[in-house]
Amino acid sequence: MSLKSTNPFTCKIIEEFEELSDSSIQRILSCSASAFETWKKSDFNSREALLRRTANLLHENVKELSLVITNEMGKPVTESAAEIEKCTWVCKYYAENGESFLSDEPVETDAYKSYVRYEPLGTILGIMPWNFPFWQVFRFAVPALMAGNAVLLKHASNVQRCAREIERIFSNSGFPPDVFRNLSIGSGKVGRIIESDVVKGVSLTGSEMAGQKVAEIAGRNLKKTLLELGGSNAFIVLEDADIEKAAEIGVRARMMNAGQSCIAAKRFIVQRNISDKFLERFKYYLDKLKQGDPADYETNIGPLASVQQAMAVEDQVNRSVKLGARIFTGGRRTEAFYSPSILLDVHPGMPVFDEEVFGPVAPVSIARDISEALALARTTKFGLGVSLFTDDLEKAGKIAADFKDGAVFINDLVKSDPRLPFGGTGRSGYGRELSVHGIREFVNVKTVYAKKFK
Repeated sequence: MSLKSTNPFTCKIIEEFEELSDSSIQRILSCSASAFETWKKSDFNSREALLRRTANLLHENVKELSLVITNEMGKPVTESAAEIEKCTWVCKYYAENGESFLSDEPVETDAYKSYVRYEPLGTILGIMPWNFPFWQVFRFAVPALMAGNAVLLKHASNVQRCAREIERIFSNSGFPPDVFRNLSIGSGKVGRIIESDVVKGVSLTGSEMAGQKVAEIAGRNLKKTLLELGGSNAFIVLEDADIEKAAEIGVRARMMNAGQSCIAAKRFIVQRNISDKFLERFKYYLDKLKQGDPADYETNIGPLASVQQAMAVEDQVNRSVKLGARIFTGGRRTEAFYSPSILLDVHPGMPVFDEEVFGPVAPVSIARDISEALALARTTKFGLGVSLFTDDLEKAGKIAADFKDGAVFINDLVKSDPRLPFGGTGRSGYGRELSVHGIREFVNVKTVYAKKFK
């Protein structure tokens, strides 16, 4: 079996990768286990130096790496460059803060001395998606490595060139052999890897179905898991909001990466008395976007990652239109491209409201008042993030407290930031990445308690 890398703009195969044999996988697992035994004894200064070299290498090669992303999954090259630079940020962040996050914590008890230690678990498997093929990996791998774990990467089948480059970066930065390894495999071989005694934890970013399967296998084998799954983030615009800013930010929140993001704004909920003005300005900013060749630095929206992905979005829109939704603008597919679109008259029960739409489609629901707006926003099985636009920050704070989601961003789009914990609730998964919380996901939180008799 081979894994094919296809350029979604040209629809031509770039390269094919032979899937690893079972014997090769076993050798890599064994080498990873051995590498961990040495790596866990390395000091924080050594790990910090390696992460700083990794950051420098990313920055120095941003142009070449950006084109790898763009050619393999269709992201505009300017966004690909921003993704690479964000990876440099997370490397520097954990280089600067990793030691303090994992230092022993004294605890006052009746003992002579008691404290909490944070120790690495072993080899951690990361199962990563194609939509942010560098950032998703670095977001998971950097804190795991800084904590002293070894890492195995199972990347999406369609971004194997990205996976190869990531492994090369860690190697060229000076990380010891086998501390970070890429596994060129399809999904069919993942279960046996999770079951291996070498693997001590699994971090997955992907679909609900993938999360369920991974959690089931890991649960049977009592392995720690972190699941970052889908989202259907509400973008709420209240009557006292800055409509111009809300419209401008809303277009970015929905259309970045052609809408292929778990944290993209996916359901726009607007109070009725400002809806006409918001839609006018929203369409104004939408119409300014240039869709085309993602390798062109003037392009704002490229193709979706595949023709199949574009067809899936087309199907969700068509089914919603049959249920009464109205296409305000857009609504056209050409091969892997789907035109930036706005849908009106959207309500619960429609695919574009109930499901995660992974494409450049903005469904808009009009609410009579704030109560209906918030009720619509909460009508979802997901719990990843919410954007709320209002000039009343005191009111916004109270509203934020009532949402179950993992993040509420007031007057801005939902985004990931190394300094802030990232993750969701409900069907969006569990566990947290980034910040101090992320680096402590795959560690043994060990109590040490000592009494003295003399």
